[in-house]
Amino acid sequence: MRKSEVIGLILFFVGLSVFTTLPFLSQYRLSEELLRSQVKDIHRDQLAELMQPMYGQTYPSTYSFLTAYSSYFQPYNEELKAKQAWDQVIWDDYGFALAKAAMDGPGKTNPWISLGLSIGLIVLGGILFNFSRQDTAHASLAHTGVFHSTLKNRGLLGMLTGTYLILFYVILYWFPAYLAPLVWMVDPISQFLSGGPASQWFLYGLVYTLAIGVMGVRMLLKYRDNRYQQLRTASLVFFQTAFAFIIPEVLVLLNKPYFDFKNIWPLDYDFFYDYQLDTFISSGGLGLFMLIWGILLIVLGVPLFTYFYGKRWYCSWVCGCGGLAETVGDGFRHLSDKSLKAWQWERWMIHGVLALAIVMTTLTIVNYFSSFSLLGQVTNQLHSFYGFAIGSAFAGVVGTGFYPMMGNRVWCRFGCPLAAYLGLVQRFKSRFRITTNGGQCISCGNCSTHCEMGIDVRAYAQQGQNIVRSSCVGCGVCASVCPRGVLKLENGPEEGRIHEFPILIGNDSIKLRS
Repeated sequence: MRKSEVIGLILFFVGLSVFTTLPFLSQYRLSEELLRSQVKDIHRDQLAELMQPMYGQTYPSTYSFLTAYSSYFQPYNEELKAKQAWDQVIWDDYGFALAKAAMDGPGKTNPWISLGLSIGLIVLGGILFNFSRQDTAHASLAHTGVFHSTLKNRGLLGMLTGTYLILFYVILYWFPAYLAPLVWMVDPISQFLSGGPASQWFLYGLVYTLAIGVMGVRMLLKYRDNRYQQLRTASLVFFQTAFAFIIPEVLVLLNKPYFDFKNIWPLDYDFFYDYQLDTFISSGGLGLFMLIWGILLIVLGVPLFTYFYGKRWYCSWVCGCGGLAETVGDGFRHLSDKSLKAWQWERWMIHGVLALAIVMTTLTIVNYFSSFSLLGQVTNQLHSFYGFAIGSAFAGVVGTGFYPMMGNRVWCRFGCPLAAYLGLVQRFKSRFRITTNGGQCISCGNCSTHCEMGIDVRAYAQQGQNIVRSSCVGCGVCASVCPRGVLKLENGPEEGRIHEFPILIGNDSIKLRS
């Protein structure tokens, strides 16, 4: 390992250690004035009275502060629920807001120093390490040592990495108050972009965007001789930075709705929720444009673009989930399960999530236009279930936390409803395919090993069949790593695109094109 790589790793781990330690270096002190500044008008008097025993007390940790808060808040709420006094129950969770307001620590008092010593060193170390690497796109994984890597081949370091990511997502989604010290650290950036204080989602968006940018450098260097991969990586970094992070924050600064113009239903599953529709309608011309833009993408954009370019136009060039998978997750792509059993699970699960999203959205729209007289609060309960099970647990915790265990496209392959929608169009009505020249195939297996979507590409190549699987995201890595130029991404006439004979694998006659 080169000296610059060692320095990069040291800086990275120092920054990660500071990032992980900062939440433990804070204390909390709540006052009535602080409480009233963070609570809605209808709840101020109630909570101000409930939290009187906490005023003036110093709590040495987030846990002790939240424990004290819950000891006063929960009994009050539970008593009201038992009496069925629903109009008096406080449904809002003020834990994060109060923890952030009451916190005192280095993240708040010295945000720029804290930011530089944590995220700054992580970014610097990552860039320095990546610039020192000499990865080559055409090298067989068998000759890179990846199968002996404790990080990239389900070793101890890989399991620890996965555990860290899972814990981070669990805290982010369900215990954000513990991230308050880190949120204060990025508050100046939020104030600059949107004119408002940072939330846990701003922290996450910043970290997410920087991760794609830093690891995007690695992809650009790794595929420096491949124009397609260079353009694709640059596109992913651009759309994540501009459309998913900066533009939505600037819209807030201009008193407009927060909106990611590249996010499409059903991936953007709350697009048709009542509060979203009300926000669009009440925001004037721009709000109506956002609503119409989103509907046009669903009805026209997806079918048309997928017909001409396959699902790669979104999954491998635009999507933020795909951007993280292709950059941060690239080193884990070989861990995707290529078995027929995994493929069977994949088809049932991803189309099941799509069906659930369609049912939920249909009920939501019907309920909205019936003024909630038909279904009452049923849709809210369905929203909560979908948001918890799919939007948080599957897409976040499993989708990213399982990179070191199941590969980098777990969510895209098994759960993303938009990928399912795109895949159905690609499979049955598209000009996109990956053509093969079986006579040139030497069965090295590079293509199948590198396929993040679990496709046995070599089986198609050996039979000279086009690859038109609905799961294929058209990343093109299989073609990039092929030493013989057997594979080629093409958009051509539909005629002859699909082979009429199945490929035989083992004792099963499976139509691999499905």
